Amino acid sequence: MSRKIRRRSFLKSAVSGGGAIGLSAMQYSRVYGANRRMGIASVGVGGKGWSDLTGVAASPEVEVVALCDIDSSEQHLGRAAKQYPAARQHADWRRLLDDAKDIQGILVSTPDFMHAPVALAAMQDGKHVFCQKPLTHTVHEARQMRLAAEKFNAVTQMCNQIQSHSAYRTAVHMVHSGLIGKVRQVHSWQGGTPRWPRHIPRPPGRDTVPTNVRWDLWQGVAPERPYKVGMYHPFNWRGWQAYGTGQLGDFGCHILDPVFKSLKLSAPTRIKANAPAMQPETWTDRSTVEYEFPGTQYTTDDTLRLTWYDASGVTPPRESLGDVPADYKLPGAGSVLVGEKGSLVIPHVAMPRLFPEADFPADELPVVEGVNHYTQWADACVGKGKTTSSFDYAGPLTETVLLGTIGIRFPGEQLTWDADDLKITNHAMAQNWIKKQYRKNWQPTWV
Repeated sequence: MSRKIRRRSFLKSAVSGGGAIGLSAMQYSRVYGANRRMGIASVGVGGKGWSDLTGVAASPEVEVVALCDIDSSEQHLGRAAKQYPAARQHADWRRLLDDAKDIQGILVSTPDFMHAPVALAAMQDGKHVFCQKPLTHTVHEARQMRLAAEKFNAVTQMCNQIQSHSAYRTAVHMVHSGLIGKVRQVHSWQGGTPRWPRHIPRPPGRDTVPTNVRWDLWQGVAPERPYKVGMYHPFNWRGWQAYGTGQLGDFGCHILDPVFKSLKLSAPTRIKANAPAMQPETWTDRSTVEYEFPGTQYTTDDTLRLTWYDASGVTPPRESLGDVPADYKLPGAGSVLVGEKGSLVIPHVAMPRLFPEADFPADELPVVEGVNHYTQWADACVGKGKTTSSFDYAGPLTETVLLGTIGIRFPGEQLTWDADDLKITNHAMAQNWIKKQYRKNWQPTWV
């Protein structure tokens, strides 16, 4: 079967190793050599895709050679084409991969539900991959992304870019240096109000698809549905279960990242959520998720409890935050690590705070310089350093976040997780959400 035909059926041998895959990603790095820039392509160039593309393209190591978006308007493919006029233009990412000899790295900035299909196919073709958060739409896909990156020697990076900000790097260093001692518990939250639809039914009827939108391609692996103006593309897809992952999925890979990094957490063993019963197709407007993890060298006990909260204006209970004073205004989103010697507040994109403040004079606290998350990936692709959110790290983080979204579907029920077997051992209905069904002719073959 030709490469072109295989891609039309979503590269069914993507991770199975069932067919020829050409050069590995590491071989590509050696082939194009020091005298050439790495060719990159971007799939999804509107919205966050624009900043991903321009962020990576700022590296002197890369050249933008191809662009792909289902929307040809000035806010999407049109703008990117003006910025990079020499780059080839595509509406279908599969066609981009059909003509990819000069491409060594691919950016995946599609809606959540298309991350794995595009990234897995790219890695099979020997490409390095930079992928938006959350890494995938399902737990099973996250595991496959990690395994595929290892199998195909891909240089990878998930775009939870705040990980590279001075604030998050400093917070991780504070924990590793023992400033608050070992940690007893963690509280993390997102108290903002999402702009996308939530807790609503599907709207009736259909609207005429704009001439600039390839709605058939936008739906990708998801079940077909009628187009509705402003309801799915270009932004509101986040609130729909078929496309996005709700508030936890949207922010968890950001806010939980410094917690994972600092405490060196692995997979949770138990998850229990409280949330309103969901509408059949949209995510709820609020939830609380309790995770239990095995303890690490940075925790006081054999297990660690991490509690996630999301709702408009929500913050954790003040009595649970250790040394954080009652008159301190908590940030709208972030985490508190309660330790033996004090409490560490990690705001979402602001420098951390330590309490009690008298024990931590500001002029004596460490500050770790930030790095460029985008060019870090480009540098690593050409053998200069390593990425800090490669799929071997981002995969387990995403699995944890998405396990929480499964818990939200079964409020009040404790789920027991066996990470090695990729199985919720005590709840068959919850286990059904580890994977999902794909549209006909889009079903991949997994490891």
